[in-house]
Amino acid sequence: MKKSIPMIAAAALVFGTAALIIKKLLEQPLDTVPKVDLNRYLGRWYEIAAIPQRFEKGCTYTTAQYSLNDDGTIAIKNSCISKGIQRTATGKASISDPVSNAKLNVSFFWPFSGKYWIIDLASDYSYAMVGHPNRKYLWILSRKPWMEKETYKELLISAMSKGFDISKLKITPQKSGD
Repeated sequence: MKKSIPMIAAAALVFGTAALIIKKLLEQPLDTVPKVDLNRYLGRWYEIAAIPQRFEKGCTYTTAQYSLNDDGTIAIKNSCISKGIQRTATGKASISDPVSNAKLNVSFFWPFSGKYWIIDLASDYSYAMVGHPNRKYLWILSRKPWMEKETYKELLISAMSKGFDISKLKITPQKSGD
């Protein structure tokens, strides 16, 4: 019994230290990528993984299509299959940081909007990671319906280093033939 007390104390110290590190990460501002070329970012993205949200409950084969509106905003069409039925949601995004183009405000239901920050982006725009500064929303996106395991692992490490709880991420099933 006496030997277990030091183990409990050591475990408490480890968990306490981890909690302090996570708290510090959450207090830090969320960094975005330095620059996004919107024309290259437009097009179809496949959701590889996400922290599940109410509005995506039961969704598989999730995609997002971005296109430019005449007024300079971005049209969004999210699609998924839920209970065998295709669901779509259309929205609009506006740039909130025109210097980097990496911070957007997205609205699917006016007047409500959310922050959509591009926090990781491949140089060839083959993948992106998008999050909210509160770290409760996170999406890993790819131009293909799959992602290399090594790339996915690197994005997990990046997300964790930015203060996201990656244990909440769920892989999104995708059609392999797309």
